[in-house]
Amino acid sequence: MAALGWLTPRRRSATARSVLAGEASAEAARKSSQEAQETPQVTRAEPEFPVPGDDKAAAFFDLDNTVMQGAALFHFGRGLYKRKFFETRDLARFAWQQAWFRLAGVEDPEHMQDARDSALSIVKGHRVAELESIGEEIYDEYMADRIWPGTRALAQAHLDAGQKVWLVTAAPVEIAQVISRRLGLTGALGTVAESVDGVYTGKLVGEPLHGPAKAEAVRALAAAEGLDLSRCAAYSDSHNDIPMLSLVGHPYAINPDAKLRKHAREKDWRLRDYRTGRKAAKVGIPAAAGVGAVAGGTAAAIALSRRRR
Repeated sequence: MAALGWLTPRRRSATARSVLAGEASAEAARKSSQEAQETPQVTRAEPEFPVPGDDKAAAFFDLDNTVMQGAALFHFGRGLYKRKFFETRDLARFAWQQAWFRLAGVEDPEHMQDARDSALSIVKGHRVAELESIGEEIYDEYMADRIWPGTRALAQAHLDAGQKVWLVTAAPVEIAQVISRRLGLTGALGTVAESVDGVYTGKLVGEPLHGPAKAEAVRALAAAEGLDLSRCAAYSDSHNDIPMLSLVGHPYAINPDAKLRKHAREKDWRLRDYRTGRKAAKVGIPAAAGVGAVAGGTAAAIALSRRRR
């Protein structure tokens, strides 16, 4: 897919793997949305929210702590652990790798590769259809009651205006598509894991859809859909998504972490916070990182395991 470079110049932080991950995610999202038949039935709130009513505009929503309370990978990890996909010792190793990334704040290539290998080893050999089916169950068990009503109303406002609405997340694209479908959205951009004949190989296509890769996915999807990014909106809680937010003409900081809040104020971006004061104060680092969110899920699973002993 051709990127709209003349409209939205790419940031230097984008790599070839980011571009590949973004384009793969965009292709998976478009294929999935073409098959979706559900009609959204959520009542629109906040009617004063300004949404341009044209077919060149769309909205892109981060998932973790923007649309959903907590991290999708946290809840997905709980569901997989419950179904005995992996053992406690595997969780401990993975939690350490993810925690290192969160605390260091940099993406060391070798360390990130180790973390990816650990995550992918969980689903290697499993069928894609199996994960999709389990994703439906996990949504009902852990996610359905954690959707932020305020953010959901914003998404509905775009839908009511005749615009498409996409989730953009580092979570596996299959899980992202389940969430998008349940919410009545257009589709989802997520991390694409390689599969052959419907079975996961344990490899990624490109890299996790995180940071610059999200921006590349949005750029690729906009090119394919004929969108004008200057008329599009994007929503996120994390400073890691500043590349994505900077692509569009209408960026919004939702439940923002400290760095994003500061950046949004400097850039005069709109801010909305649907957390209580106490929750907002406690968010900090856990709300900020997409790739590292699994660490919370692994810790919870280990705690659950210890209780059972």
